[in-house]
Amino acid sequence: MVACYIIMGVSGSGKTTVGKLLSDKINVPFFDADDFHSAANKAKMHQGIPLNDDDRLDWLGRLNNLLKTNTPLSGVILACSALKEKYRSILESDVDTPIYWIVLEGSYELILNRMQARKDHYMPAGLLKSQFETMEFPAYGLHVKIDSPPDEIVESIISYSRESNSKLDS
Repeated sequence: MVACYIIMGVSGSGKTTVGKLLSDKINVPFFDADDFHSAANKAKMHQGIPLNDDDRLDWLGRLNNLLKTNTPLSGVILACSALKEKYRSILESDVDTPIYWIVLEGSYELILNRMQARKDHYMPAGLLKSQFETMEFPAYGLHVKIDSPPDEIVESIISYSRESNSKLDS
């Protein structure tokens, strides 16, 4: 079944790592929402300034178009913070295939340590607090603790999608 997997969570939660592993495992194209930010948004974040709703609007529109265009062809795996419910509504608007929301969750301390260890990323660790403050965790989707190894997280996503597919087929 063709589907869209949106791997969501705050910066540093492992969205890209998990998304790429899932892509390799199930042979579905992977996209990182970070690649769709405007140069102005990247510069703002690099300066330690959090994005606001207006900054994100065009970015979310580009991502929604990506999902509408590519998901029917082969499915899509998208790593995207999707911090607010209204952002998730924009992302899923008019997408005609099932969407599996994968919510990566971890403590502030764990994620801060990860962010401080990574190199060459425009998102500074100083913005993590604002991401946690902005995050509206959904009641739906698969919620995964990120202290598990990435391979285990991917296996839990595959199991979740299989279970969800069998419910849709019933």
